[in-house]
Amino acid sequence: MDPSATHSVANSAIEAVWRIESAKIVAGLARMTRDVGLAEELAQEALLTALEKWPGSGVPDNPGAWLMAAAKNRALDHFRHGKMIETKHQEIGREMEEGFTPDFDAALENDIGDDLLRLIFTACHPVLSTEARAALTLRLLCGLTTDEISRAFLVPEPTVAQRIVRAKRTLAEARVPFEVPRGEELAARLASVLEVIYLVFNEGYSATAGEDWVRPALCEDALRLGRIVAGLSPEEPEVHALVALMELQASRLHARVGPSGEPILLLEQDRARWDQLLVHRGLAALERADKLGGEPGPYRLQAAIAACHARARTAAETDWARIAGLYAELGRLTPSPVIELNRAVAVSMAFGPAAGLKLVDALTSEKSLERYHLLPSVRGDLLEKLGRRDEAREEFERAASLTKNARERALLLERARACEDGPARA
Repeated sequence: MDPSATHSVANSAIEAVWRIESAKIVAGLARMTRDVGLAEELAQEALLTALEKWPGSGVPDNPGAWLMAAAKNRALDHFRHGKMIETKHQEIGREMEEGFTPDFDAALENDIGDDLLRLIFTACHPVLSTEARAALTLRLLCGLTTDEISRAFLVPEPTVAQRIVRAKRTLAEARVPFEVPRGEELAARLASVLEVIYLVFNEGYSATAGEDWVRPALCEDALRLGRIVAGLSPEEPEVHALVALMELQASRLHARVGPSGEPILLLEQDRARWDQLLVHRGLAALERADKLGGEPGPYRLQAAIAACHARARTAAETDWARIAGLYAELGRLTPSPVIELNRAVAVSMAFGPAAGLKLVDALTSEKSLERYHLLPSVRGDLLEKLGRRDEAREEFERAASLTKNARERALLLERARACEDGPARA
């Protein structure tokens, strides 16, 4: 084989292995060093070693174990030559003097679940800003490069790099312990983790800016993280509920985009294109959450709403009255004008556009929705259905001026033009 082709194959293999194994490696190293920033640096050094050696020697039979071995050797060198705590130095040195040969296959498995959970809770610690938590999570848990993260969120790469550096520094300065929280602290910390995972998913499901309507890779990363957390926290109903919500929403990804990348709204989607495997997995995860009992949390209520859509074979069969009720319950649990806007849509579908418009009009004075493009978008839709096309066109144009997503802007402007010469939508 041509040397350049061999090099390319090796690099592709390294990239794939890194995506799969990096979180385990960083997590294991963080347990050893008690320093997430240092752990990631050591893991990156192991990756560089692989990039240097594998193109010539070939990909090892157990690449994950090889990377863990290389990373642990780097850690040992760091402890030997650095100014680390003497007890740690003696502990590792004793193992080497006694002829200790690490079982790196076991090292990848022993306590790896606990280590991953510790890493997730550390990366999503509330001492960090939401943006920093998202960037650090994608970096440490999903193995994304700063360039990939910057492209995913349409933020300059230096900004992402600074967020990650500052996040590591903040964790170190705050002396955040590498551990899974217990007792009363667990609920708040778990909520922080789930918030970050759903933030990543939503940015993939409905991109806030850029040329693409959806970014499936981000949805996949969030789903993978959610499944990991659910596997490690089997008794937490809200974790299963979040996984259910993401599975059910992800089932519609292919149907949300047309042949040219244009958005296709829920009621106009070809439901035959919905991924039934994801639907079944989502409904099963929701059933697990329900069986665990307790008062429904926000993700369980949102998953129940998504399940209403998933169970409807056609748009006309959707139980909009139940969805409106679930949004009302969600609004009582976590009051939000965005939830009220979603409830207004459900009410309009269940009881007519006039009933929905009344609720939407009550939200127009909300300060937090001043720049929220979906408010005029929903209002325009309801006005159009009521035959008030001139007002609807103005609302669609306003919504188009507020969105940062090019595909969504094009859709809204198309709807504005349709108000000028077309019949009202049913």
